[in-house]
Amino acid sequence: MKEAAYGCLFSCACVLLRGNTRAARPVWHNTPMTVFNNQEFNNQESTRAGFVAIVGKPNVGKSTLLNNLLGVKVAPISPRPQTTRKGLRGIYTTDDAQIVFVDTPGLHKPKDAMGKYMNNEIATALSDVDGIVWVVDLRHPPTDEDKMVARQIRDLPKPLTLVGNKTDAAKYPDEAMKLYRELLDGRGEFNELMLSAQNNPGQVQILRDQLLAELPANPFFFPRGASSDQSREMWAAEIIREEAMKKLRDELPYAVATRVNSWTSRDDGLQRIEGEIIVEKQAHKGMVIGAGGKQLREIGQAARKQLEVFLNTKVYLGLEVIVIPGWREDPEALRELGYE
Repeated sequence: MKEAAYGCLFSCACVLLRGNTRAARPVWHNTPMTVFNNQEFNNQESTRAGFVAIVGKPNVGKSTLLNNLLGVKVAPISPRPQTTRKGLRGIYTTDDAQIVFVDTPGLHKPKDAMGKYMNNEIATALSDVDGIVWVVDLRHPPTDEDKMVARQIRDLPKPLTLVGNKTDAAKYPDEAMKLYRELLDGRGEFNELMLSAQNNPGQVQILRDQLLAELPANPFFFPRGASSDQSREMWAAEIIREEAMKKLRDELPYAVATRVNSWTSRDDGLQRIEGEIIVEKQAHKGMVIGAGGKQLREIGQAARKQLEVFLNTKVYLGLEVIVIPGWREDPEALRELGYE
């Protein structure tokens, strides 16, 4: 993972703001970047760079923390667990240092091939990183899933930071932090910090500064200005899925996948995006579309508004709902949808 950084890179100068968000238009770099063969990178002197995995059980605020560490939205967020499915890379660069954050799915007991893929994404991320951030929810004591995470990372010989999140909503954060700390007994030294990823930007900055200080000497792995290794199509598809997960109920959000099949730019600046929402059953298709198409329109309108904010231009978003029976258990379908 460290030897080469390939693919379309999402770059954006926008800053996350609460309330009405305004953002500069992103730029995607489509040139493959190979670290050891790129003269621009090899000429850098006294630079530090490394990969840092963000791990934790589902719904503890990993993606919110990533977005605020970067100052730009690259990861989907919803109140539902397991919103993150892929190991997404977010990139933060200063004059002489670069962190490549790897936002992982929540570690859980898998129920299908999709769940096994998500857990494998975590194991893959942990195998080749320079540091680990373990995010826990201080509103609750450790669960079995937290203990699974602790077992997986406790003995890894890599710098570790335990981050107690959601201090703004926790009644007994110090007591909860003590219980999480005990899960790492026998590990040796590690850092810890309590914060609210959503409402405490000062502590988020402290965390980022600590991680920057621990980076090893390396050339940069991605060009300056890149914020993510996603293509623009992948980024847009995740925004569509985020809005679908917010709107849909019960177990249906977990049976939904999304992809963008085409993206064209008109001379007047309009971005025309055609996407699909994939479900497993014909009955699910009707539920996503809704009576008279109401549900699908609401998903599309919410996603389009997000896209227009971050692209800073008008967007036409066309959505179609298609059925791929049992896609979460079908290895070929998972590969086609980018889960490989």
